[in-house]
This record gives sequence, C-alpha cells and structure tokens, in this order.
Amino acid sequence: MTSSRRTRGLAIAAALLLVLTACTADFGPLKLRIAAGNSGGVYYKLAQTLAGAWQADLGIDRPQVLQTQGSPDNVVKVLAGEADVAFVAADVAVDQYRTHPELTALARIHDDYLHVVVRADSDIKSVSQLSGHRVAIGSPQSGVEYIAKWLLIAAGLQDSVSTITRGLDESVAALRNHEVDAFFWSGGLPTPKLLEPENRGRLRLLDIADLMPKMQARSPVYSTATIPASTYNELLPVTTLVVPNFLVVPESMPEDVAEALVRGLFDARRELANANPAALSIDVHPGIETQPIPLHPGALRYYRAQKT
Repeated sequence: MTSSRRTRGLAIAAALLLVLTACTADFGPLKLRIAAGNSGGVYYKLAQTLAGAWQADLGIDRPQVLQTQGSPDNVVKVLAGEADVAFVAADVAVDQYRTHPELTALARIHDDYLHVVVRADSDIKSVSQLSGHRVAIGSPQSGVEYIAKWLLIAAGLQDSVSTITRGLDESVAALRNHEVDAFFWSGGLPTPKLLEPENRGRLRLLDIADLMPKMQARSPVYSTATIPASTYNELLPVTTLVVPNFLVVPESMPEDVAEALVRGLFDARRELANANPAALSIDVHPGIETQPIPLHPGALRYYRAQKT
C-alpha cells in the first residue's frame, strides 16, 4: 500500500469513527425537565409527545413534563435552572432575552393566533367597545394574559376594562354564562374548544386590524394574519395578531445535547402533528427563524448539517 493510499485510508477510518461516535453518544444519564403550560393546552400535549420521542431517540429516562402557568412562567423556570427546555411565546421570550442574554433557542415551532371572543348576539363589534365591560384575559402568568394586557393598552382600555384571569375552558363557560362579556385566547387554528357543539354558532371573533400597527411597534415578532370565516363558521374573516412559539434552553446546555434535541424534534414531526394540528407547521426551514434570540450553538450545528 502506498503512503498516500494509507493516509487516505486512515483519514476515512477516522471520519467513520467520528460519525459512529456521534451516532452513539451516551445520553443515558441525562435528565430533562420540560416546562409546558397547563394540562389542557397545546404546549402540554406537544411536550408529552416530544418527551416520548426524546426518550426513544436519546436512550434516556422519559423527560419530566412540568405543568406551569404558561410562557412567562416557563421562561422564568429555564432561567432559574428549574427546567431544561421550555415552550415559550416569542414575545415573552424576546422581552426576557433583553435582560437575560444567556437565553437561547432550539427552534421556532408553531404559530398562535390571537382570538378576541364575544357572544354571537353581543352588541360589541370592536375592541374599543369593550370599555366598561368584564373581560377574561387568560390564565395568570400565561402568554395569553401577556398579549391581552398589551392589546388593552394599545386600545387605551387598560383603566376602563374589568379583567379577570381565566383559562380557556373557564373563559368559554364564563362568556356563555354572562359572567364576562369577552375573553382573550391565543392558540392554533382551529382551537378545538371553540368548535365544540355547545359553542358552535354562539361565539364571534373581533377584528383587531386597527390595533395591529401599535402592536407591531410594541414587538418585532408580531405579524398580521387573517382567520378565515370558515374556521369557526363566521360570517366574515377577521384580521388578527400572530405570534410564533419557540423552544428555548439555557446557553449552558451542552452542544451535543442541544443538537440531539433538535434532531429529535424534527424526526418526531408526524407524531407531534397527530398530537395537535398546530404542529403541522413545524419544519426545519422556519425552525431557524428565532431572531432576535440566537440559536444555541448545538442547534445551529444541526441546521448547518441540514444546509438550511
């Protein structure tokens, strides 16, 4: 064997060894905690599926899925070392990143659409007409509450609306029982709760097109979209706010762990979509769009290998 051939053979062997080592990394001792919102939410359903996928892919104990209040609570838990991965609405994540640059992202996942809901027979036709009314603004410390408060400020209603904190199920019941006159919800399309037989035809969405310029000035992650009339059997489509969701981790997470988690996320897309249709939008190409929060170096390594 010539010297050059021997050298080439050793290089190939070394490369194969590197690949095999990467593929058989020992993650066995790894323990993960996923901050995932309330048990009835999209985050929680996706987290349960993702926990199973990561358990199988990494050969680790099933990650613990933590019930939380929502996005603000989730990101605080990651920053405090009480969770390793968190589902977080992008607006909440970006606000925290401004003072906590150690926050990084694994991926952009699905988008949520803001719903401002009134009874179908209500005289309320716009957000400005909520003045003097009772409004449910989501669970305490949730991403819904976070957006609702900013929207009420944008509408100049922060001092003229009586607000209570309620989750989606409680909000729907309170609206139907005339305990509140409207409620806020942020979720994927469609939100199954709003399509249940007892709610079909009894609820109506408010258009917020007039408030979007102020909301987009408030946060760079907000975009405008239309909820088609067919989504909830409405008479007309409505313009609303869309906010992405991120999976976030601390910068201190080892690179090989972060890379493996991102790989497991995208490998589990079918299972995630079966858990909730919102996950149908999870894909590698939009996955890198987490600006201004930087991707974790391990996540970036995965995306570069995919040539995205």
